[in-house]
Amino acid sequence: MAVVLPIPEYAENGPKELDAGSLFVLKSRGSWLHCGYHLTTAIVAPALLSLPFAFTLLGWIGGMICLTVAALVTFYSYNLLSLVLEHHAMLGKRQLRFRDMARDILGPGWDRYFVGPLQLGLCYGAVVASTLLGGQSLKFIYLLSRPNGSMQLYQFIIICGGLTLVMAQLPSFHSLRHINLVSLILCLIYCACTTAGSIHIGHSNKAPERDYSITGVGINRIFGIFNAISIIATTYGNGIIPEIQATIAPPTTGKMLKGLLLCYSVVISTFFSVAISGYWAFGNQAQPSVLQNFMLDRMPLLPKWFLLITCIFTFVQVSAVSLTYLQPTNVVLEKRFSDPKKGEFSIRNVVPRLISRSLSVIIATTLAAMLPFFGDIMALFGAFGCIPLDFILPMVFYNVTFKPSRKSIIFWGNTIIALVSTVLSLIGAVASVRQMVLDAKTYRLFANM
Repeated sequence: MAVVLPIPEYAENGPKELDAGSLFVLKSRGSWLHCGYHLTTAIVAPALLSLPFAFTLLGWIGGMICLTVAALVTFYSYNLLSLVLEHHAMLGKRQLRFRDMARDILGPGWDRYFVGPLQLGLCYGAVVASTLLGGQSLKFIYLLSRPNGSMQLYQFIIICGGLTLVMAQLPSFHSLRHINLVSLILCLIYCACTTAGSIHIGHSNKAPERDYSITGVGINRIFGIFNAISIIATTYGNGIIPEIQATIAPPTTGKMLKGLLLCYSVVISTFFSVAISGYWAFGNQAQPSVLQNFMLDRMPLLPKWFLLITCIFTFVQVSAVSLTYLQPTNVVLEKRFSDPKKGEFSIRNVVPRLISRSLSVIIATTLAAMLPFFGDIMALFGAFGCIPLDFILPMVFYNVTFKPSRKSIIFWGNTIIALVSTVLSLIGAVASVRQMVLDAKTYRLFANM
């Protein structure tokens, strides 16, 4: 059987050895289909259930414009990143990580002091948020069967974290390909269930009186708009494009575009259906997760079996999301604690892998249980992390790498997108901090929300 080995990194004076993180976690053995599965899991996550809530801050026209523009810009941005990666691979210098791109394109220091910490913080924050969402889904399932049950949210978060801890021992990103295929199928199912549930409630006599006026007045409305933009940007966010492309077996040319087309066929069908149906059914009463609107005074507005199926599929899919966003952390841990000269499954490497990954998941689970208001924090992460990594850096990388003419449309298009995104990132960060201050009076560690 032929074994495909990762292409080595290249220094200026020739090839150099791969570190253990690149060698063991970022194996280059996948196809474009596997790439599509990873992309879909990284983008189409239960966070999309907050899109109807974003529409309450933007209205029909603003919501549809932002949702459409974000889809177009992120697809374009991710394709630019892929083209830059392919260009360097053809030159014999394949980049396997986001920080590798920053170092090679922008210079030393950008990887260690900006892009590396930014990506790691964003991805680890996504693991914490996914663990919290998983716990909330389990609690919702529990309350459906036992409305007066006494179990607390932190207990469900621990259960979710336990599942992630076991699954986190899968050795490489490529090992997740079948899990992420299941994830793709599940996200289509629970989004279809959410859309059908919203339409059913909207047509029933239990439907709330719909009001599509934008919530908030004065300065609150303005900050609400930027909060909504941060929510939508975070929902489309994917800070691990280079790591996903690193899983593709060489040659990589054209494969990432196929994976993106598969991913965005799922993105368009799920994002727009959930956002439109949820906002249509509940208007400006849409909750931060539209599933919350399916309950009224702890009584389900839909058959229990239907809600159970939706929540179970949501829970299982969010576990796959956690595993996907753990990969940058796993790369760092493997690089630090494993020996690339020893076998991947040698005792020397298995024991540190088991301990370090377990501790990583335990810390994320503890944070999720302590901070059940993590949604506000993730909005800040979205402004500081998703927008720079997904809307700004790809434009800069492309312009620096290919040096398009300053008179060309592509140069000015990329420049304008980067500048506008920078402004939105700064304002979004201010809006997120302001919202955290306003919500501070409801914050309590280990709260049963």
